[in-house]
Amino acid sequence: TAGKQVVLKVGPNGDGSGSREVTVVPVDDEFNLRHLAWVEGNRRKVDEMTGGRVAYVQLPDTEVGGFTNFNRYFFAQVDKQAAIIDERFNHGGFLADYIVENLRRPVLNRVASREGKDMTLPAEEINGPKVMIINQFAGSGGDALPWFFRNLGLGPLVGMKTWGGLVGIGGYPQLIDGGFVMAPRIAIYYEVEMDPKLVREGHDPQLEKAVEVVLELLKKNPPPTYPRPPYVNYHQHFPASR
Repeated sequence: TAGKQVVLKVGPNGDGSGSREVTVVPVDDEFNLRHLAWVEGNRRKVDEMTGGRVAYVQLPDTEVGGFTNFNRYFFAQVDKQAAIIDERFNHGGFLADYIVENLRRPVLNRVASREGKDMTLPAEEINGPKVMIINQFAGSGGDALPWFFRNLGLGPLVGMKTWGGLVGIGGYPQLIDGGFVMAPRIAIYYEVEMDPKLVREGHDPQLEKAVEVVLELLKKNPPPTYPRPPYVNYHQHFPASR
């Protein structure tokens, strides 16, 4: 029935009273729906825990899905003061220089007009603290992304070390004993495991730690403000009229 219209009868009572018919189109795989529900749940949780001050962006990979999610979620939240980038379960793809280049863009200038608010350029940027969540199920491009993030000084890493298969995954010959050569996984700043008991209780220890860290960073290093300077008084250079 996947991809075809199906009529369902739904209602509040087991005997069918008060029921109604709805037409649905089933899908053959619910992974994308469950993933979207997880992402949106995390985004709402971060929004609630930070009073709407921190953006949440999840990157499932470093190819089409990851770039699509970044463009959709990051640029829609550039009014936030800080950001949490969640790359857990990132199964790689390309080397995501595009993402880190957007995360590190500095303020170039401010534009002021006589009407309306002042504007910062580049306009699509979050200039406050940033934290990245990683885990052992992220690899390849998912190894490179947090390495870029850490080495560029964009912020701390929270979670568990990534898989570490970025080097040695390109089809290179096996060693004589059948093994492979892979690079060590990158070090993290805050190691947090997903405690099964806490997860069953509805918690996400890694996400909650990331929120704690980014709020502390936000407290210590709030986004810069740029007060408008007074307009130049050009008339002071002319002699007073008699």
